Amino acid sequence: MIHDLAELGRVGRALSEVLDLLKSEQQRLEQQQGQDRYRDGTAGSPMQTLHGIGQLCSGVGDVLKHVALAAGYISLGLDKRADNEVELARMKPVGVPSGADRMVRPLGESTVRALEMIRDLDGFFDTELGLAIDVTLAAPQATYPPDDWAAYQRQQRDRPE
Repeated sequence: MIHDLAELGRVGRALSEVLDLLKSEQQRLEQQQGQDRYRDGTAGSPMQTLHGIGQLCSGVGDVLKHVALAAGYISLGLDKRADNEVELARMKPVGVPSGADRMVRPLGESTVRALEMIRDLDGFFDTELGLAIDVTLAAPQATYPPDDWAAYQRQQRDRPE
């Protein structure tokens, strides 16, 4: 398979900027939450907010690694390895945007900007990531974990695929 090294470079630079935004937000939130962060596990609590920003950082970091490896393998002429890394990079990043579903509203400016930047890369990913990000950004409050697990499980089971 032939890959566009310029496109991978564009995506990699954008993901690097996104990761920087998310890590700065993570630092801000850690300083802001203090000792209260372990007391409450409900949606939007300090504990869930920190867990969510961690998921966002981890998911974006993983995709960035796959993009960087793919670009390196392409540069070395190792096409088979590049194919595998590009395939992994194009998967929906784990924890994006679901990490933000855990976070207190309003989301921080850096988090919003990072999610918008990922949304702008939607054509790169194999899923409808942009739509999921729009839903997350529109949510007036944290949505995960649910207050009523039974209702949540019914909703997940009954939702059209």
